[in-house]
Amino acid sequence: MAGNTDIRLTFQETDEADKPTATYVFSDQDARSKAPPVRVDVMQNEPTTMLSTKPLLSTLSDIFLPSGYPQSVSDDYLPYQIFDSLQAFCSSIAGLLSSRAVLQGVGVGDADASPTSALLLHILQDTSGRIATILFAHRVGTALEPECKTYRLAADVFNDIAMILDCLSPMVPAGVMRVSVLSTAGILRALCGVAGGSSKASLSAHFARWGNLAELNAKDSSQETIISLLGMLVGSVVVSHITGFKTTWALLLTLLAAHLALNYTAVRAVQMTSINRQRANIIFSTMLNSSEKDCKIPAPAEVAYQERIFHRDGALEWTSKSRRKKIGTAEIGVSVSRFLKNASRTTSGSYQTSIPMKDLHAIFKNEEYILFLFPRGNGSYTSSKCQWHASIILKKGCPVQSQLKAWTHALLAVRVLTGSYKHPEFKDLPRDDAGEAYDSVSGVVQQTLEFMNHGNRMQGYLERLAASGWEVDIAALETGGRRRITSPI
Repeated sequence: MAGNTDIRLTFQETDEADKPTATYVFSDQDARSKAPPVRVDVMQNEPTTMLSTKPLLSTLSDIFLPSGYPQSVSDDYLPYQIFDSLQAFCSSIAGLLSSRAVLQGVGVGDADASPTSALLLHILQDTSGRIATILFAHRVGTALEPECKTYRLAADVFNDIAMILDCLSPMVPAGVMRVSVLSTAGILRALCGVAGGSSKASLSAHFARWGNLAELNAKDSSQETIISLLGMLVGSVVVSHITGFKTTWALLLTLLAAHLALNYTAVRAVQMTSINRQRANIIFSTMLNSSEKDCKIPAPAEVAYQERIFHRDGALEWTSKSRRKKIGTAEIGVSVSRFLKNASRTTSGSYQTSIPMKDLHAIFKNEEYILFLFPRGNGSYTSSKCQWHASIILKKGCPVQSQLKAWTHALLAVRVLTGSYKHPEFKDLPRDDAGEAYDSVSGVVQQTLEFMNHGNRMQGYLERLAASGWEVDIAALETGGRRRITSPI
């Protein structure tokens, strides 16, 4: 046996982001000794001095940013939070100006003002706002998550208009008119709460990468708190010095303009990976424009650059060389009655329709949806004046991948009907010379479906999208009531 030998155990400690923070070395002078280790050496991976700013920055990061930042969040988290914090600062100051105007409007400083009147006005505002909240949530509830970027910006538009109405209230004659202005402001502020809160929850779910949604929201609240405090401190100085009519309005409008500009920049910085209607148009028209061997897959950052914040819901647009052209409209997940109303008339609770439902059932027997196209406008269906509307019925249990296929099918079919999609498989399209327009449309629908199924083309698209970072298993196409049908036996 050898004499005394040193036994060392080395442990390396890492943080949430798997970065080494320290190394611990346990030493024992004799392997046969039962005594505890005589020494523990600690080696810090990031040695600091008294003048170093590392401890301060690390502490601030732990307080205001999610644990494991930046690995624990998506890449667009920081740009969004920077602009979101700046817009919140502007909003805090503008809010103080509008609050002062409201207090003036209800009679603060006026000996003739009645506290009861102010209380009743508050009750009326609160009541109208609560009712508006219920109705708004019912009307757009299903669209808040798919179109979260749109409603995040719309929320601040509602809020800014409410601030302007608050500042106008002292200039409006007391009575019904002033009550109407303040109630409208209360309604808009309530809409802001619904749209802003719901869309922000969707954005937070997008940012969270480690299942840390709750912590991310908590840290976001901390950021909002400190920004609001700073805004209140600066705003208290502003409202005490800015009292003139012109200067107040000039400052208010400047703050609101900066508020909206920063909000727009923040929302534009977000690179969503779910596929809603607008993103589906950009992605699949780009892929269909490219050859199958050299299929171009737009990245989330590229699509975020191209998409509009305020986009017409249900528009079918074709993207070619970064240029977008509207070619029709579409709705997905519709009820059968809505589907039939596109080309039917009702008599005594029944429909008389020219839609070839038996043919459509045969065409889509092995699919999870049924699609048909209806002409809008003047001229025959081959006319350039004709606008197309695609209506999509989803079958019970239709997965998200089939919904994406249905939307892509509608986009391709409308593009083919306009005669502008150049592909050898669509050179001999059926015509409506014999007055059988709907039969001709059925032929185009069938041809385009065969094209998408050939070589399992659509499945290949979805696999490539998933490999490029797109989430093809998140439902984001339906923005209205969701209906499903069961296939006939």
